[in-house]
Amino acid sequence: MAESTRKASLQWRILQPIIALLLFLPIVSGSFFKPFNVSYDHRALIVAGKRRMLVSAGVHYPRATPQMWPDLIAKSKEGGADVVQTYVFWSGHEPVKGQYNFEGRYDLVKFVKLVGSSGLYLHLRIGPYVCAEWNFGGFPVWLRDVPGIEFRTDNEPFKKEMQKFVRKIVDLMREAELFCWQGGPVIMLQIENEYGDVEKSYGQKGKDYVKWAASMALGLGAGVPWVMCKQTDAPENILDACNGYYCDGFKPNSKTKPVLWTEDWDGWYTKWGGSLPHRPAEDLAFAVARFYQRGGSFQNYYMYFGGTNFGRTSGGPFYITSYDYDAPLDEYGLRSEPKWGHLKDLHAAIKLCEPALVVADAPQYKKLGSNQEAHIYHGDGETGGKVCAAFLANIDEHKTAYVKFNGQSYTLPPWSVSILPDCRHVAYNTAKVGAQTSVKTVEPARPPLGSMSILRKVARQDNASYISKSWMALKEPIGIWGENNFTTQGLLEHLNVTKDQSDYLWHKTRISVTEDDISFWKKNGANPTLSVDSMRDVLRVFVNKQLSGSIVGHWVKAEQPVLFVQGNNDLLLLTQTVGLQNYGAFLEKDGAGFRGKAKLTGFKNGDVDLSKSSWTYQVGLKGEAEKVYSIEHNEKAEWSTLDTEASPSIFMWYTTYFNTPDGTDPVVLDLGSMGKGQAWVNGHHIGRYWSIIAQKDGCDKTCDYRGAYTSDKCTTNCGKPTQTRYHVPRSWLKPDSNLLVLFEETGGNPFKISVKTVTAGILCGQVSESHYPPLRKWSTPGFMNGTMSINSVAPEMHLRCEEGHVISSIEFASYGTPRGSCEKFSTGKCHASKSLSIVSEACKGRNSCFIEVSNAAFQSDPCKGTLKTLVVIARCSPSQDTSETASD
Repeated sequence: MAESTRKASLQWRILQPIIALLLFLPIVSGSFFKPFNVSYDHRALIVAGKRRMLVSAGVHYPRATPQMWPDLIAKSKEGGADVVQTYVFWSGHEPVKGQYNFEGRYDLVKFVKLVGSSGLYLHLRIGPYVCAEWNFGGFPVWLRDVPGIEFRTDNEPFKKEMQKFVRKIVDLMREAELFCWQGGPVIMLQIENEYGDVEKSYGQKGKDYVKWAASMALGLGAGVPWVMCKQTDAPENILDACNGYYCDGFKPNSKTKPVLWTEDWDGWYTKWGGSLPHRPAEDLAFAVARFYQRGGSFQNYYMYFGGTNFGRTSGGPFYITSYDYDAPLDEYGLRSEPKWGHLKDLHAAIKLCEPALVVADAPQYKKLGSNQEAHIYHGDGETGGKVCAAFLANIDEHKTAYVKFNGQSYTLPPWSVSILPDCRHVAYNTAKVGAQTSVKTVEPARPPLGSMSILRKVARQDNASYISKSWMALKEPIGIWGENNFTTQGLLEHLNVTKDQSDYLWHKTRISVTEDDISFWKKNGANPTLSVDSMRDVLRVFVNKQLSGSIVGHWVKAEQPVLFVQGNNDLLLLTQTVGLQNYGAFLEKDGAGFRGKAKLTGFKNGDVDLSKSSWTYQVGLKGEAEKVYSIEHNEKAEWSTLDTEASPSIFMWYTTYFNTPDGTDPVVLDLGSMGKGQAWVNGHHIGRYWSIIAQKDGCDKTCDYRGAYTSDKCTTNCGKPTQTRYHVPRSWLKPDSNLLVLFEETGGNPFKISVKTVTAGILCGQVSESHYPPLRKWSTPGFMNGTMSINSVAPEMHLRCEEGHVISSIEFASYGTPRGSCEKFSTGKCHASKSLSIVSEACKGRNSCFIEVSNAAFQSDPCKGTLKTLVVIARCSPSQDTSETASD
């Protein structure tokens, strides 16, 4: 490794924390905009006196770290967003009644200021019910213990607590001068959330609650519009909005309100044991284009960045730790291509149309065919002159359409929209993807700088790069372990006991078995059975500290055969939660643990009613109580060395230390060798893990974007563990000696755990001569003043690595008639011989490059009269690697 590279890399590692600090300096004080007001008419939000067509990016601040926020906001802005939207998470901000938390991942003011400092607006969805696949829908669990409370209805105890929290957030924004009329970024607020889905369950009290919530919100004097989503009876002075996969047909409940889309579901969430949902970029772009085509004015991607359900924040039941959501920015903040790039181009095309979209009160409609239609917006531009923009749609799911519009011919692929910012030239079609495809690679952790030759040897010998050869273990007691247990008659509801301070609740009772019972079982060849009318989420049954079996489900009947010995037996039941219910009516009544009766069947003298037995209860695990996962308390525990040949054991704590991988790529732990449990790094709870296998059937071999999307369309990962990689934010890591602690419930092999990094290592590009000119060319002076025709501009391919990486090699390039798909391209009968050298010269060693797709660029026409396409496969590497390779 060259000495200059070593020094440069060392300097970068020193500068990283300084740069991160500098990113926060502009947000300490001062306004971000000249104060302005926001109102609305039937067509759009009116921002600083002007109608606006707004694109919003959903980013939930607690699902990332503060150190990640600047990059996420910057990539949202670069992708074409005008607004960032987030929920406010009550359970994170008031975990204990009256005790507020606005620090770390819950530093809401810092997040809002970062949004403002980037020049973006903010839509703050206070709720305070948020759903969001978040534990208990965002409600703090203490709320259910308020005497006489009923959630989300005309109930005084609930309304009192709700109003107090909503006021707290509005006052927080006002005191920090973050409303737009104070020069801040907050332009809109939300009260309640999708209440229309459950309102009928509450009858008249539900209708009264809606009116109260609206009146209460307006009475706080926030000075910006309030919205209710999926609320057809939203009062006149509250905006109502659409949530869904498609909202182009949505009409607000008043002709004085604009058409808003608060949740455009660009993917879907995932459950443990489920496959991974994917929404095609072409269909998502089609939905968005149709929305603006048919009169929409504000659209938010739910999610633009999904992030991670750190700790025990995932809702449920059974939602996984990753909240990737197939969003344009993945769980780690990397661009998901082509979705991010295809949407960026869409937003650019919509912005080109904005001058016409805002001057027209309504579009002119024109039928172009049986399943084809045009919407035209035109009028006098705000800066003078006539403006015109048109959207041509083909909603046929199967056939390409050839239509005439304004005297010209247009080809419309199936299930697509073409956007014409000048009513003549196509700038964008939703089904024609010109953006690159990025292939995420997961690499073994890179050792510290100076050890690259060792890395190459290790990579050849052991691609897994296991995290440690030295592990310590600690047995978690089975059953009642501490003095803070209690005994009472009957089976208690799980949450009433745990208050959600832990997933785990132990129940212990004594079962007396006679000699006659033993003889009865032998004679009948059957054992007694534990039977519970209904339980959720996990029940583990132990007899005399030996595991009899486990049941998993959501309010399912549980039956487990048990084996007793003569005399006294300890029956131990462990109920576990895997995310509290986050959706539906009467959340406060959902609870956890058991419902109905529990009994033991098969005894000689009849069933044993366990519901009336005396039970001893213990909340949580001993290791949890002793905080063995924390740096402060870890070394106080009585750890023992784990033998490499040790058999997997249930209810074990494991710990080791590991060094931080070199570079800046996101870090993950591969826990595929483990069973089910929870993990901590340096005391930070990275979440639950579970190597449960997804169903084998249901995944599509190919993904057809055409036709209406549902969450079971275009799924992947069937027959594999739902999640094996778990995000460890770099800000939680030290350069070395990072403490990793796991609690394993079902048995696993910690020696096969590995630490890895994730990056967009491979880029694929595919652009033909028939593709549209680059959208950035539309704003060039030549086209704006009419001296240049957009038709004379050639298409181009844009390749771009993530920040800190460069294109280290061009693996394949062909201009002509190449065959295949990403990573499997091959040359066809027509191929420009200089393809590889020309692309390499343009791109190699650069973070990004543009290649014109034309005969002139490739210095020949390899097949005259044939439509030609450029395809490229490029490899991205950390920027220091390229200089090192050159010097080796």
